[in-house]
Amino acid sequence: MAWNRNYIGVARDLDSVTRIDRANECPPEHAGLTNEAVDAIWRAVQGFYRTATHPAITVALRRRGRLVMHRAIGHARGNEPGADGRHWVPATPETPICLFSASKAITALLVHKLVEDGCLSLDERVAPYIPEYAQRGKDRTTVRQLLSHRAGIPTVPDKNLDYRVIYDWDAVLRMLCAAKPFEATGERQAYHAITGGFILGELVRRVGGTSLHDALRQWIAEPLGCRTLTYGLAPELRAVAAPNVFTGPRPPWMLDLVARRVLGANFRDVVRISNEEEFLTRPIPAGNIFATADDAGRVFQMLLDGGTWRGRRVFQPETVAEIVRPVGKRQFDGMLVIPVRFSAGMMLGDGPVGLFGPASKRAFGHIGFLNIVCWADPVRDISVAILNNGKTIAPSSLTRLARVINAICKACVPTTEARAADAALSAG
Repeated sequence: MAWNRNYIGVARDLDSVTRIDRANECPPEHAGLTNEAVDAIWRAVQGFYRTATHPAITVALRRRGRLVMHRAIGHARGNEPGADGRHWVPATPETPICLFSASKAITALLVHKLVEDGCLSLDERVAPYIPEYAQRGKDRTTVRQLLSHRAGIPTVPDKNLDYRVIYDWDAVLRMLCAAKPFEATGERQAYHAITGGFILGELVRRVGGTSLHDALRQWIAEPLGCRTLTYGLAPELRAVAAPNVFTGPRPPWMLDLVARRVLGANFRDVVRISNEEEFLTRPIPAGNIFATADDAGRVFQMLLDGGTWRGRRVFQPETVAEIVRPVGKRQFDGMLVIPVRFSAGMMLGDGPVGLFGPASKRAFGHIGFLNIVCWADPVRDISVAILNNGKTIAPSSLTRLARVINAICKACVPTTEARAADAALSAG
């Protein structure tokens, strides 16, 4: 291996750093695929790894409910930039990785569970449940607006905020309750990178009468049989998890400015913070769920299957329909500065091309820290989790990730019936 600047070492023989869960991967034909199609997807993943920006990449791909790809490439530890290469820990399909913003989609499911149980309504205002949130015009904000990034509080209000405040739940809650929204009608969309998650988490705590840890475990992780899927990470799993690593070129000052406005820390500091003891211990609803690729994939497969997992009902079909229903019209997001469609908790695909590939208007999922992607696409009958621990703005990483997504979409061709149903839905 050869290390170069702020990049990782890439082995000439990628098979030597690849782990495949052959015991659980089904034959491609059982999922309506060919060996050639699966090989094409994996070559795209290898190309993603060859960008030398991700020490570990794990993938779980299901089609027609069958696990057709469950693999890892790289190292969980020992191959970060500047490492001496003497203490390698191979990445495996069971390596836990932080989902970052993809955590939002799962936290949203906890709120939808409360709706399903009749404890609150998406179109009710937040203030009756959190009275102190009603300050400065936020008394009109609904749960749906909060879930769909239309609550008007996308940034932290204190420009000189110490990032450690995210470890003090009560302090964050007081700060956000006292904040003035930039817009209070719910008409303008602006991505709430971390702020909205704390208010949603407080709804779960107050309305559900339980901790976030327990709600996630009891309502989702245990029914799905997940190995991890926790806020933070249990001490016994930290030695096998993949710490986050800053790789690639230095972020431009503008990106650091945006990161500081949104998170209270610059891009590289966010990476460092994500490996801190307190980050691994305390719940951060919008950003610190840890999971294996299979854990994350099970969540989206369950939603794809109308709320069931292996015969067990986790959510009612009506709840799933609400989870993926678009909120408002497509518009340029005030923080992301690109057109993004949201539901009450999910990022949505688009056409002709969206976050989840071409012709993906019915797809739903979430992005995490630019390069983590978890989604399901009903038209292609797939659920996918692509996790990695390299945090980078390298253009090569983004373009190669897009190639992986496109390879999956190309291989998993929609049926004629699915195309017709999708066309009818889009026309309606």
